[in-house]
Amino acid sequence: MKLLQTLLFILVSSLASAQSKQFHYDYQFIPDSANRNDIKSEIVILNILKDRSEYYSAGRFASDSAQAADAKKGIFSMPSRDVLVNEWVTKYPNSNQVIHTTFMVSDKYKTKQDVNLNWKLTNEFSKILNYNVQKATTDFGGRQWSAWFTKDIPIQDGPYKFKGLPGLILKIEDATKSHSWELKGIRNSPGEFVYPDLGQYKIIELNYDQYIKKYKKYRANPTADLEGRIPDQRDATGKMRTSAEVIREINKQIMEQLAKDNNLIEIDLLK
Repeated sequence: MKLLQTLLFILVSSLASAQSKQFHYDYQFIPDSANRNDIKSEIVILNILKDRSEYYSAGRFASDSAQAADAKKGIFSMPSRDVLVNEWVTKYPNSNQVIHTTFMVSDKYKTKQDVNLNWKLTNEFSKILNYNVQKATTDFGGRQWSAWFTKDIPIQDGPYKFKGLPGLILKIEDATKSHSWELKGIRNSPGEFVYPDLGQYKIIELNYDQYIKKYKKYRANPTADLEGRIPDQRDATGKMRTSAEVIREINKQIMEQLAKDNNLIEIDLLK
């Protein structure tokens, strides 16, 4: 029911223009490899613009837009707790470089990565949303992937960091079926795309090697960067807690969450 309510856009059977279109995918994933029955789902958007594409969570975009609108009115509001995907990927035509932005605790990290996918086309064909699709396979991030693309939409792009096929990727999943994206609809992109800037996050730009090191340190000690940034404070009962005590509690909570987030898209990041 929640998925049906989220899919508030018009399905179309043809594409009038290759520019300024939003492709809406149902992204299903299993965060914890030890609990494969716990399948999460979220609508994500591949926004094709004149000079680039933007991939992001529909829920995160709606939440950030609402917060930005409230902030202009002097209202402080909290982000939606239902959002699961906090990644934002920017790709450019005729380039192997992607820009990946994600959260780590209270900061945003942005990195540039060269992604050169070696696709192998197969002789398997099918249909998705009335589009003729062909199967292709590749290896990426420590996983084997199968994609279904259509030449009927001449856009060499797809969800997340996937791209480089002779047509839009309508469906892609890994061999373990831990991560899958499937196109559910297409609509026109309303005007020039500008992601809402809440102005409350520090954006840290790193090269890819630096990002990998930072991510591994984050997995080992999520709150390392919070030292000196959280003051002593009283809890709900009025008891005084030192900064170190607060950070230890936050670290414990995040470590428990990370323990159940062990089945990443790019599983190589955990090596």
